[in-house]
Amino acid sequence: MPEEAAELPAEAAAGPDTVRRRRLHPAWIVAAVAFLALVGAAGFRAAPGVLMVPLQQEFGWSTTVLSAAVSINLVLFGLTAPFAAALMERFGIRAITATALVLIGLGSALTVLVNQSWQILLTWGLLIGLGTGSMALVFAATIANTWFTKNRGLVIGILTAGSAAGQLVFLPFIALLAQDPGWRQASLLIAAGALAVVPLVLKFLKNSPADVGVLPYGALPPVPADTVMPDGAKVPAAADGPRANAAVRALQVLRRAIKVRTFWALAAGFAICGATTNGLIGTHFIPSAHDHGMPETTAAGLLAVVGIFDIIGTIASGWLTDRFNPRVLLAVYYQFRGIGLLVLPLLLNAEVQPSMIVFVVIYGLDWVATVPPTAAICRETFGADGSVVFGWVFAAHQLGAAAAAIAAGALRDATGHYTYAWLGAAAMCTIAAVISATIRRDRSSRAAEPAAA
Repeated sequence: MPEEAAELPAEAAAGPDTVRRRRLHPAWIVAAVAFLALVGAAGFRAAPGVLMVPLQQEFGWSTTVLSAAVSINLVLFGLTAPFAAALMERFGIRAITATALVLIGLGSALTVLVNQSWQILLTWGLLIGLGTGSMALVFAATIANTWFTKNRGLVIGILTAGSAAGQLVFLPFIALLAQDPGWRQASLLIAAGALAVVPLVLKFLKNSPADVGVLPYGALPPVPADTVMPDGAKVPAAADGPRANAAVRALQVLRRAIKVRTFWALAAGFAICGATTNGLIGTHFIPSAHDHGMPETTAAGLLAVVGIFDIIGTIASGWLTDRFNPRVLLAVYYQFRGIGLLVLPLLLNAEVQPSMIVFVVIYGLDWVATVPPTAAICRETFGADGSVVFGWVFAAHQLGAAAAAIAAGALRDATGHYTYAWLGAAAMCTIAAVISATIRRDRSSRAAEPAAA
């Protein structure tokens, strides 16, 4: 029927031969640009651990003060995420991503002008917190859910690994620049890395498959409206009502999600995930290694190794998530992380021992391997609300990270070491493993979704 064929998306109407001739689906181009954007945004996430000691040496600020700046950043990083997901739905992925990268670049560049502690709270905390929050891991979930029907777990794994790649690319250079010529040049490098990706985002990061006349990767052509089905019923036309305000949408999704037990289980586990990655290792590993006599550049190199193996581990986790129960995967990931943190106080030394290499490899493989299974459970349980729900779960991740960052800094100032922070984090990982293993397959929230969702 010609009139029905005309209603299909351009890719479907062109016929299977045309689809086969398409060598690269546009979704993969979007994913590649999103990966670069995450790399550009990740520069600052590695910076506090490297810049903390130079700032202390120049200004005499305490670990607690600098940890507070990181905590503000992490809180905003988390709380911005669900609203960013809704804003991407409302205004488009491209506009929000470009704005976020500009905020990160601006915050990093202005850091070179600080000379009072409250100013570091403004640059590290407010500006970069809002920017990185809009480029949080929810961005990876939004890209995967919008552009992919097939291989979503793998794509989320690849995009999440972009954050690790940012650490890999920036961290050694930041450490070297922080020593000579100084931390200000390191801040400018981060700003340049974030801003360099903006032109690529504006040109190549499309908002949806419909913008380029294709279906999501792996999707089947939809049945045209008004088609008569075998049972005599007609396929209704898709609703085309006004889009909800982004903040209202995010809050409505939260109101539905908090009624579901799975949401609280994911949020609790992800809060512990944030505490044991960004909050502790990401912020305090280099200062802790420095306490044991290890040079900052050496410690930064170890975190770069974490970044290398995080790329491998997160992509592998995405592949596993497409094939195995994500609840079991989460439980295994958290428990292995807890074992690593338990032995870390015994491994820190002035020189890098083979046992420390084993630690960074295992911790790297497990760093954000939790993201693909967590996003998959959100999508499975909450359906069309999945990306925004994941934004709220990620907010819990960053609140946990913020609490751990400032608590570990306070413990360091009070006791002179980080041992209690590492041991407490190990215990929390065991709790997260138990919580994850007991998450039920609960799809009841889908029934509560409004028709327009």
